[in-house]
Amino acid sequence: MKKEIIEVAVMSDKVRALGLPCSTAVKANGFVFISATPPVDMVTGEMVRGDIEVQTEASLKALKHCLEAAGTSLDNVVMVRIYAVNSGFYNAINRVYAKYFSTNPPARSFVPVASWPMEFDVEIECVAVA
Repeated sequence: MKKEIIEVAVMSDKVRALGLPCSTAVKANGFVFISATPPVDMVTGEMVRGDIEVQTEASLKALKHCLEAAGTSLDNVVMVRIYAVNSGFYNAINRVYAKYFSTNPPARSFVPVASWPMEFDVEIECVAVA
């Protein structure tokens, strides 16, 4: 099976405008792979500003938007990776994350990172069953 690049409204255009060499969503072999998704407003395409809970909420909404564009949902997510600029954000991120994955949560990793070349504090990526 060949991979299928999924066009995601707002997000795919944002990635292209930034000149990033990646696809927002890729479908292959029965899975959907969503690239690390920062807190982007899915209406305006602008970065959402605010504390870590506001940013996490926006990132998870964007992740949900990407999954739905690929024909799947949060219920089908099997793996999540959260990248945050401060490991001290762990509990605050979990408070928001738990609202999106309250039952039968997927496998997950939390990865502290140094920084990004843009002004946000969290990115979230996932793998889901198509």
